[in-house]
Amino acid sequence: MGALADAALAAGGTVTGVIPTGLFDKEVVHTGLTELREVGTMHERKQLMYDLADGFIALPGGLGTLEELAEVTTWSQLGLHAKPVVLLDVDGFWDPLTAQLDRMVMVGLLKPSNRALILRAASPEDAILALTTASPPREEKWITPRER
Repeated sequence: MGALADAALAAGGTVTGVIPTGLFDKEVVHTGLTELREVGTMHERKQLMYDLADGFIALPGGLGTLEELAEVTTWSQLGLHAKPVVLLDVDGFWDPLTAQLDRMVMVGLLKPSNRALILRAASPEDAILALTTASPPREEKWITPRER
């Protein structure tokens, strides 16, 4: 994340960091950000990042990235927002996840329209384009009874 922040700043962009107070001792805080906001909990961090964002690009990451991706996509599925969600697929990193999502559709655990909430991009330029052109689908009803 530091390299991404540095690149954005070098290009004249602004970068806002959000960190829970308890993580100051465990993580290296970027001291050159445009703004650093301190919050009390991880939930408050995610909520503030969500509030500040117009859309979401998930870069390759660990459990925290996966958890945040799932939560923000679930919020979209529930109709809490219509902000685009994009996987920046560096070197096929997200192949296993997209295969799992497709499998979930195949076995009936995920609606195709909800699968379509997560877009995929091969380059940063494609990710930005996806953010600016996406129109996340809306499901009016999540569960419908099966016809007999």
